[in-house]
Amino acid sequence: MRSFAAVAAGEGGDYAAQLVAYRHGERVVDLWTGPQTTADSLFGAYSASKGATHLVVASLVQEGVLDLEQKVSHYWPQFAVEGKGDLTLRQLLAHRAGLVGADAGFTLEELADDQVVAERLGAQRPYWRPGTAFGYHALVMGALSGEVVRRATGRSVQELFAERMRDAYGVDFHLGLPQDQESRFLSAQAMLATPERLAVLAASASSPNSLSGIAFNRNHPQNPGVWELPNLQVVRTLGTASFGGVASARGLARMYAVTIGSVDGAAPLLKPQALAVVGQIQSIGHDVVLGEQKAFTVGFHATCEYYPQLGQGSFGHSGAGGQQAFADPRNGIAYGYTRRRTPFPAAAGPENGRLIRALYGCAAAR
Repeated sequence: MRSFAAVAAGEGGDYAAQLVAYRHGERVVDLWTGPQTTADSLFGAYSASKGATHLVVASLVQEGVLDLEQKVSHYWPQFAVEGKGDLTLRQLLAHRAGLVGADAGFTLEELADDQVVAERLGAQRPYWRPGTAFGYHALVMGALSGEVVRRATGRSVQELFAERMRDAYGVDFHLGLPQDQESRFLSAQAMLATPERLAVLAASASSPNSLSGIAFNRNHPQNPGVWELPNLQVVRTLGTASFGGVASARGLARMYAVTIGSVDGAAPLLKPQALAVVGQIQSIGHDVVLGEQKAFTVGFHATCEYYPQLGQGSFGHSGAGGQQAFADPRNGIAYGYTRRRTPFPAAAGPENGRLIRALYGCAAAR
């Protein structure tokens, strides 16, 4: 794909990235570029980890172990305090709980530990009346939904993902990186901080005690930059469910490919009825944390709202380090992209739009 080569040329000599796509269960794109980068290199997944976490949730909903209409407090009785008793699992997964962070913030060690985060937030008063608004629970969503999983099954999201996805389907995505895989990990790199970019960031900076500041843990003095999180050993080892995953683009794309269709003869993770549930928009409009238009399904981005080439019902999750990954059931396409250097701004890399257009253009021409 010439678009990938153009991105690499435009970013300079240290641009490192991987791009993989499946169509109808067949891997049709497999590209990588950059110093030290191979097809098997592992990068921090950042919030693309939420996609892995919520595929576990979706599989449990499909089996009837979890019910989206059930109150969170049914599974987690201690949650039913401070006005949260009526919040449903569906609302929680749609970022409608109002529990975007802690009043005093989290130390790094606390933030990396999903059970510690869940215990603190389960006892806390929400920042808005649950169900009345939505806002991105950037660093804590996986801890909240993971606690529901733990209460319902007695097992962690990390254990279930390893069993149901990584091992069962050969998906190169790790929620908890084994020590023997550390040599494959390439540390994340900071955004190229030009004076112009720093001026833009300074002009748009929010208060540490704003909803955005709380959601990104800027209200705590021990506050590493979001871009640094995959480089922290405790985050990689614990596989923090909101942002601690480590993956290759092959892993990201295969994770979604095996969710929506047969790959290598294996039955897909989710059946059509479950895919329809997972792809249905639950929250759309003004995100009170990010202050911009967003759309969420049950634990995922409504990816078709961000890329018009995609079919209705597409779902996935991006990452602050530039990552993008999604499934498009209507077109049988699964996509995975990861890069080493954090883009400006920190979000899904802007090159994804060009790459996705090129991918869908090739698919339409075949």
